[in-house]
Amino acid sequence: MDLGLQNKRVIVTASSKGLGKATALQFAQEGAKVLISSRNEEELKVTMEDIKQHSSNPDIFYTVCDVTKEEDIAQLFKEAETKLGGVDILVNNAGGPSPGGFGQVTDQDWMEAFEKNLLSYIRTIRQAIPFMQAQKFGRIVNISSSSTKEVLDGLILSNTFRLGMVGLSKSIAREYGKDNILINTVGPGRIQTDRVTELDEIAAKKRDITVEDVREGFKQIIPMGRYGEPAEFAKVITFLCSEANTYMTGQSLVIDGGMLKAL
Repeated sequence: MDLGLQNKRVIVTASSKGLGKATALQFAQEGAKVLISSRNEEELKVTMEDIKQHSSNPDIFYTVCDVTKEEDIAQLFKEAETKLGGVDILVNNAGGPSPGGFGQVTDQDWMEAFEKNLLSYIRTIRQAIPFMQAQKFGRIVNISSSSTKEVLDGLILSNTFRLGMVGLSKSIAREYGKDNILINTVGPGRIQTDRVTELDEIAAKKRDITVEDVREGFKQIIPMGRYGEPAEFAKVITFLCSEANTYMTGQSLVIDGGMLKAL
């Protein structure tokens, strides 16, 4: 199947590592022009070179962007116009909010999670839409969490704002479908990333067991019997953002090896 991604212009936020990096690499391997971003310039430089090496694609660029800052997001899209010539595809990603239950998180935690995990997506989409409307083509994927299908104990901030992300995506998918702009939400289950490792370590400490015991417990309830790899997650995003996807929009998917029982 030809995904039609050759020379497509792609922005992936929070992409110096983890799911963002895996997604950027997948686009690069399909021949897209990719702009990666995160707050850490040194990590971005290393990631950019790594993606170039593993994709044999020279059209990989980076820019420093703190997605909680409106001015950084505006600059990100100026860089995209300069380095890529515009924007065809936007993949929104951001680090997960602080863990904790309702009684543990503060007003500051709530505000920071809102800015990082919802308002940042609103701002990037607002910047991307005019490019996509003008060319009558656009693909947006908002990376979320499995908490959009089933709440996760001890992650009240994620449970709240990830669902807001789904409502946002569904609403704008309906609004901009007429412009051939397709917008979907994709959440990871137990994908082997630094974030999941952090959550496994927290669970191990809370239950006074080893991290390996936590992981084995999850593997027993995942029908596929293992954690997912970032590349497996990235392939789903790549399809959703491709020309091969012509009709799927407004959907919320979870890539979890079948773990969740929620419909």
